[in-house]
Amino acid sequence: MKADIGLIGLAVMGENLALNMENKGFTVAVYNRSVPGEEGVVDRFVSGRGKGKHFVGTHSIEQLVGSVKSPRIIMMMVKAGRPVDELITQLLPFLSPGDVIIDGGNSDFHDTERRVKELEEKGIYFVGTGISGGEEGALHGPSVMPGGSVKAWPLVKGILQGISAKLDDGSPCCEWIGAGGAGHFVKMVHNGIEYGDMQLISEAYSLLKNRKGLDNDAMAVVFDEWNRGELDSFLIEITANILRFRDEDGKPLLDKILDVAGQKGTGKWSAVTAMDRNDPLTLITEAVYARLLSALYSERTKAASLYSGELSVERRKRIDNSQLSTDDVRQALYAAKLVSYAQGFSLLRRASEYYGWDLDFGTIAHIWRKGCIIRSAFLQKVTEAYRKDPDLENLLFDDFFRSKIRAALSSWRRIVAEGALSGVALPAMSSALSYFDGLCTLHSAANMIQAQRDYFGAHTYERTDCERGRFFHTDWTGEGGNTVSGTYSV
Repeated sequence: MKADIGLIGLAVMGENLALNMENKGFTVAVYNRSVPGEEGVVDRFVSGRGKGKHFVGTHSIEQLVGSVKSPRIIMMMVKAGRPVDELITQLLPFLSPGDVIIDGGNSDFHDTERRVKELEEKGIYFVGTGISGGEEGALHGPSVMPGGSVKAWPLVKGILQGISAKLDDGSPCCEWIGAGGAGHFVKMVHNGIEYGDMQLISEAYSLLKNRKGLDNDAMAVVFDEWNRGELDSFLIEITANILRFRDEDGKPLLDKILDVAGQKGTGKWSAVTAMDRNDPLTLITEAVYARLLSALYSERTKAASLYSGELSVERRKRIDNSQLSTDDVRQALYAAKLVSYAQGFSLLRRASEYYGWDLDFGTIAHIWRKGCIIRSAFLQKVTEAYRKDPDLENLLFDDFFRSKIRAALSSWRRIVAEGALSGVALPAMSSALSYFDGLCTLHSAANMIQAQRDYFGAHTYERTDCERGRFFHTDWTGEGGNTVSGTYSV
């Protein structure tokens, strides 16, 4: 009997997805590219974790494709970029029109858009699917975000929905996202929001540790309490677990982990794409910058030594007079989280309009509720907001979001002020508050910026006493002319 699907790439995610597929009743043909030092990966898997299960071990692209029933579905779980294109080139000679290639890695959505077009011209369907949930999610049920060749969806739906996480009502955390690169775009924004969530939690941890003076066990209790309320989420849950974890010597492992954060690029892609679409993704961008700053370890060490005296005095003053409460921290964390999701979904809306994807934002929030890294009870409120108003411009305009922001605003301001006055860096919480204040400012200071642009570059400006779309230029010095710049972009 031939396999239902072929899978290339038996690293952590690929191996666990293969086991997940087999557990859901699918026969899986597996293949791993041979690289120095990794020979025999397929045989070890089939005779190890896959022993006695419905796997077909293969040792060449041709053998893999020949082991899968038609129309063939081949899923790649390999590093994004050139490896994906190389594998596609190797697969094509053995595929037939109507076959499907699935890219389950974190590919750039621009690459997915290109691959969909190129392969459809050859009669091959291409699906770029975001998969979130890490090692555990891949094994037991991730959130799956497929997009690409629309005609491929009926062919892959059974497998992708079969392996996905399930909500309490049995609905799968997998739905068709849209054409072209939509699936990978949504996964990119998911990861951007993930960056924001993680940064916000780290800032809350910093406040509890450095301003409240709580030890790891006490902080674990706080995060446990938060996880039983409106902050209920996977990342809050694991934060409590991390705080309690002990190294072999019985001391907290967290305290021994170097404070240099890594990244794989999806957060940066989100920030760059937001700038391309003129969307102020400030919180997520600050989360990316915070990781970049953390990596400047030697420079931070030098700066800390140069300014330690001044910072110590300010922090001591604030500790002596601080009225900071754990509930203030919770409120600030929650309010900033609301802004993070509002910004993320704003980017999804602008991209959907630009690329013509017609994204269903309520469904996206729905399939993120289980399986993925940012899964949380809060996402149901996002779904409800878009079910109530599919054309909602910004989640902060929804009644639920408005009520929660209003309730948290005083605590949020106190926390950001506390951080600034005591030298505790809160880039995500403070940028979220600045975004909120800027969004709510009817008459901003941007008129000064536009006046400056017109003064030195004749970039023109609009007037408050004229209709939008009429542009003016002023000879500010009396020595300029009437020639104006041809570009005015807002």
